[in-house]
Amino acid sequence: MGSIEPYISVDPQICHGKPCFKGTRIMVWQILELLEAGVSGAEITSEKYFPQLTPEHIRAALHLAAEQLKHREFVAFGAD
Repeated sequence: MGSIEPYISVDPQICHGKPCFKGTRIMVWQILELLEAGVSGAEITSEKYFPQLTPEHIRAALHLAAEQLKHREFVAFGAD
């Protein structure tokens, strides 16, 4: 995936500055949670969920999540 800019924006005046899909108030985390729950991209973009989104929007959400994890440092957790 190239740029997420055509698909995702961050604006402090929209959804408290959370990343959203341009022209909507659909937040990226909502799509990531649906994917985590096992909902397919095809179902997410259907009339059941968010028909205004496309498969490119789904890929942009995944790309944003991957980039965020790639560039963050983590502290170990859950180790006993």
